Amino acid sequence: MLTQLAPLGDTMRTRIAVPVLAAAALLVLTACEGTDTSSGSSKARSSQDGNDTAKTETVDLPDMTGKGLQSAQDQAQEAGFYSLTSHDALGRDRMQAFDRNWKVCSQTPKAGEHPTDTKVDFATVKLDETCPAKDAGAAPESAGATMPDFKGKAVKVARQALDSSTSITVNDASGQDRMVLMESNWQVCAQEPTAGAKLDGQPVTLTAVKFGESC
Repeated sequence: MLTQLAPLGDTMRTRIAVPVLAAAALLVLTACEGTDTSSGSSKARSSQDGNDTAKTETVDLPDMTGKGLQSAQDQAQEAGFYSLTSHDALGRDRMQAFDRNWKVCSQTPKAGEHPTDTKVDFATVKLDETCPAKDAGAAPESAGATMPDFKGKAVKVARQALDSSTSITVNDASGQDRMVLMESNWQVCAQEPTAGAKLDGQPVTLTAVKFGESC
């Protein structure tokens, strides 16, 4: 004998539907909370990483005075400084092509605590030369509209100080009619126009001898 089941009443349907809806809502809420937490954590890590990258370390720069240029550069790099440059302390604008042939007279900045991104510049002379009482500087000053006094300075320095359009003639003061090829090795003995004259595009003549020779 089959027994016919009575249909569920409205009350029974309501009791079943409420727990199902509540469970579904709980799942959605949990998923949203998980997503928000993950996003916030990611942003925090990103911000923290960015701050770490922006920081520049400060370390001790040793005193390199008297050291060979190559040794000074190596020690500066070991300390954490990689922006390195050098120049001719005698103002002859010579290139330090072979670092081991040069020695350090002074440095900028001086020894002490500095950020590792600081540019370190070594004033140098060749090993057999004496450091000057005052560093002549890394680059010659521009002549402008007035002729400077180039006597005693390197021909290369005089050329670089003058406007690039200037016509320049360099003569050997020794009378040997030598060619002035390495201008940083020659010093000016006389010049035309004279120091203090107005520069307005006229040609310039320099008379020179090699450093170590008398004018």
